[in-house]
This record gives sequence, structure tokens and C-alpha cells, in this order.
Amino acid sequence: MSNTATLNTAGSAPEKLNFHVTGEHHAENSTMLGFWLYLMSDCLIFACLFAIYGVLGRNYAAGPSGADLFELPLVAVNTSMLLLSSITYGFAMLEMQRKRMRPTMIWLAVTGLLGAVFIGLELYEFIHLIHDGAGPQRSAFLSSFFTLVGTHGLHVTFGIVWLITLMVQLKKHGFIAENKRRLMCLSMFWHFLDVVWIGVFTFVYLMGVLP
Repeated sequence: MSNTATLNTAGSAPEKLNFHVTGEHHAENSTMLGFWLYLMSDCLIFACLFAIYGVLGRNYAAGPSGADLFELPLVAVNTSMLLLSSITYGFAMLEMQRKRMRPTMIWLAVTGLLGAVFIGLELYEFIHLIHDGAGPQRSAFLSSFFTLVGTHGLHVTFGIVWLITLMVQLKKHGFIAENKRRLMCLSMFWHFLDVVWIGVFTFVYLMGVLP
């Protein structure tokens, strides 16, 4: 009798284990698929904003153009802040794979700081433009400019809030599967914002200063 009970117990354990592993696998796939769908919807939003800027970007209404307003050295510094933040986030992901909490938190904090500097410089630029009478209501060019760049800035701000939330979750729960998955999703989101900003820097700023 005891041998049969032991056999049944041994036989049932792998089934429970397989069910548990399969359940986690399906949850992870569902999360990643949902996040990819979200990123695709964001791609459509930015594609529309780029298209709008492409149509309205030369309608100055007898007002200032990009060549009159844009300060490329400041924008270049701002761009470097965001690109560096992607590198530091990559370091954080490497430390996460090694399950080293302190270095992971340090790199995440540096990433958030660089993102905050990026937002600060962008706000400085906006305030400076509005102070000089070049607000979004001045022309179609400025309306489309503020909408495109401002939407990207809102995404970066949301990313920083998300990053801080994840740091709290890591401190509280450690490297559990859910936190790793969330960090991976934020990684894709952060690098996506970098790619979008490269498009903004090239299409809006660099081409905007050309005659």
C-alpha cells in the first residue's frame, strides 16, 4: 500500500509542476504580447505626429522659423542625456541578470537622473520659447512642434515614474519573475523613446535649421 501511495504521489508531482511552469509561461507571453501591442499603438501615434509636423512644419505665419529659434548645442546636450540613459539602463539589465541588487538599483537611479535632466532641459527650452513669444499658438509650425516634442516628453516623464515604481518594487520583493518581466518591458519602452527622439532630433531640429 505504501509503495502505491508513494508512486501516485511521485507521479502526481510532475503534473503539478508542469501546470505551474506552463501557467507562468503563458502569463509571461501574454504580458509581452500586450506590451508589444501597446508599443505598436505608440508607433502609430508618433507616426501621425511626425506626419502632421511634415505638413505644417513650414507654415510660419510670418513668425520665426526653426532656424531662428532652435539652439542646436542645447538640443545636442539634451540628446546625449537620453542616449546615455539607454546605456545605463542596459547596465542595469546586465546586473539584474547577475542578481546583484545594489548595482542594479544604482544604474536604474542614474538612468532616472539622466531622464530627469532631459525633461528639465526640454522644459527650459519650452519656457524660453514661450517667453520670446514663440508659443504653440503663434503658428502652425510651433503648434505641431510643441505637440510632437511635448508628447515625447510626457512619455519620458511617464517612464521616469514607472522606473521609480519599479525600484520600490525591487527593494520590496527582489528579483522575482514579475519584476524581471516589468524591467524588460520598461527597457523596451525606454529604448523605443530613444529611437523616437533620434527621429525628432533629425527631422525637427537638424532639418529645421536648414534654409
